[in-house]
Amino acid sequence: MENRDMDGEPRVFAALPEIDFDAVDFVTSDHHFGHARIIELCDRPFASVAQMDTELVAAWNGVVGPDDTVLHLGDLALGKREEMIRLTESLNGRKLLVPGNHDSISTVYRASAKNKQRTLELLEACGWTVLPEIVGGTRGGRRLIAAHYPYYGDSHGDDRHVDARPVDEGIPLLHGHTHDAATKAHEHMYHVGVDAHEYEPIPMAAIDDWLRGPDAVHAPGPGDAPEAGRA
Repeated sequence: MENRDMDGEPRVFAALPEIDFDAVDFVTSDHHFGHARIIELCDRPFASVAQMDTELVAAWNGVVGPDDTVLHLGDLALGKREEMIRLTESLNGRKLLVPGNHDSISTVYRASAKNKQRTLELLEACGWTVLPEIVGGTRGGRRLIAAHYPYYGDSHGDDRHVDARPVDEGIPLLHGHTHDAATKAHEHMYHVGVDAHEYEPIPMAAIDDWLRGPDAVHAPGPGDAPEAGRA
């Protein structure tokens, strides 16, 4: 299946909104604040959703300082959304959000325009800058993409939200969504979800090591011919 944007045009890396990955200090995803079932679904070591939320905030603030920038790749909060989004105001740092499928501002989430606007305003009031659902840029001169979804793979069953995923042109991708208990930093995808990282945001220094590693794929920039890949 070909991956297309909201206008029906094929997504290509050159057209992606860009961010300054060099200015990002930490990356993370899939906190699911307020989501009781995630404890069972992902075998999280918490006795209650209240304990989970408290410990997730403590884990974040234990590594992130007030002047750090954190890139969050979606599925921030469920449950009582307004209450949970307000909870995230206590998280340290400058907070950037790439929406995931459980964030009501995402294109795949079924909600009214009024609801989406209300959620956007609440996120911004709580210190979040909401980014597009797929962003590109460079880190140390290397091309990089960040999105909630991997190029392929899911938390269970067949791949969902295929039309919302980035096109695989061989460019290294930071992603969440799968809830894998392992990083699986293989090929050219790196899973940043909290379930694989002791519930803490990952320092971008770890991403730098991955990008420099012997198995990393250093893809061409937008002006170069793309590698053949999975769409």
